[in-house]
Order: sequence, then C-alpha cells, then structure tokens
Amino acid sequence: MIKKILICFVGISLFSCNELQQVVNQLPQGETPLGTAQIAQGLREALDKGIDKQVSKLTQENGFFKNELVKIVLPEELQKVDKTLRDIGLDNLADEGLKILNRAAEDAVGEATPIFVNAVKGITFNDAKSILLGSDNAATQYLTSATKTELYAKFNPVIKKSFEKVGADQIWSNLISRYNSIPLTKKVNPDLTDYVTNEALTGVYTMIAVEEKEIRNNVSARTSDLLQRVFKLQD
Repeated sequence: MIKKILICFVGISLFSCNELQQVVNQLPQGETPLGTAQIAQGLREALDKGIDKQVSKLTQENGFFKNELVKIVLPEELQKVDKTLRDIGLDNLADEGLKILNRAAEDAVGEATPIFVNAVKGITFNDAKSILLGSDNAATQYLTSATKTELYAKFNPVIKKSFEKVGADQIWSNLISRYNSIPLTKKVNPDLTDYVTNEALTGVYTMIAVEEKEIRNNVSARTSDLLQRVFKLQD
C-alpha cells in the first residue's frame, strides 16, 4: 500500500495512480536464476524435441527421398554411372538405385532413433550458457561433435542390414555390373554403406538443427516452462 502511494506521488504529473500501478504489475517478477544444470537440461529438451518432431519424419517412406534438405544423392564417383545409364535408356534402373539408397537410410533411422535419444540423455554440456547464446544450431553442433564417432560405429551395421533388408545390395550390384560392362568406362566399386551412413547421420543432425532454430526464433515453439525460461535468456 505504501509502495502504491509513493508511486502515485512521484508520477502524479504524468500518470494516474491506476495507470502507474498497471505499469508496476507488468514489471517482470523476480525469478530464481537458472544454473548451468538447468540450462543444460533445457538444451537436452530442445534436442529431444528435434528428434521427436523432426527426425521421426525421416523414418517414414520418402522421409529422405522427398525431403530436399536431406535427400541422399549419388556420390561423385557414381554420378557418371547415373548419367551413363540414363544416356543409354536405363532411366528406371538409375532411379531405382537412387531411391534405394534413401530407403535404406529411412529404414535405418527408424531402428537407430533410440541411439540418438540415449545419446542426448548422456551428453554433458561443458559450457551450456555459451552454447545457449551461440548460433541457431549451436546445440546441434555440440551434439554432432560429441556423438558422431560413436553413433557412426552403431549406425553403420544398421545401414548395412537395411541395405540387405530393402535389397539395395542386389540392386546396386546389378546397376554397377551393368555400368562396368559398358565399353570404355572406368570400373567403379564405391563403399556405399559408408557413404549412406554418413549421409544419413548428416540428415538426422540437419533435422534436429531445424527444430533447434525454430525453438530459438519462435516463442510459440517453446512448449514447456523449461524451454521458455531457458531460451528466454538468449532472446
């Protein structure tokens, strides 16, 4: 009450008491400062949200193939295979070879998503605040550097299994054999499992970064109290 009277006295020449009290009511109330642990928890929640909302899209049919952000195209050494096959009228075979790479990635991401979830739970942010105040994909970059080597080792056999499951190994064996039988062509035998593993991982991190950027730049995307409090610090 005394606070209200003082406010009225000081500002009487400019505002009414009611107007000044409304200003006071709109001032932010004191909140307990967020510690490093809470900021780190908020970053983990943002990454989890990226996995749940964005990475899950990659597991669907055409999740990679019809998503221009992550679509897996042929490695450079095989682009000549694609062009040559199309030049001699084997467009369908070339299209199927490209599609099957993306199918393997879609299948593998579905099997490996729990790996990413567990990786996020175990990640330790050495400097959570600097990551929070960093670029739009700073947390995703940190996740990449902290997990990619380990995840590659776990992801690669899943990709290989997926190739076998969707028949990619047979299709590409047929495709490359047809190409290698063309006169005057240089024989190719790329390690497609390694290539698709890396491309699939890149696609996953790309989609997590999409959601991180959304949370950073769109208040309505902060769907929990923790996300709201943490990312308010970087606004």
